[in-house]
Amino acid sequence: MTDVAEKDFTLEGRLRRLEEIVSQLEADDLELEKALALFEEGVAHVKEAETTLAAAELRVEELLGEGKELRAAPFREEEE
Repeated sequence: MTDVAEKDFTLEGRLRRLEEIVSQLEADDLELEKALALFEEGVAHVKEAETTLAAAELRVEELLGEGKELRAAPFREEEE
């Protein structure tokens, strides 16, 4: 299997690929080996996406910290 981390995926590309993987895994006629390969690929995409998001969050905190009056605050989840 090709190392997913080496491929040139954007965060959005990873999310699209994860949606494709979920759709394929939900199919009833998927062979076990194919399902395991897809699951493995999905886990790799999730890990890389988490790394990308953590780096972006750190960068936002750094940018907010550069101003004298601005400081980093945790992202607030939208209420439903």
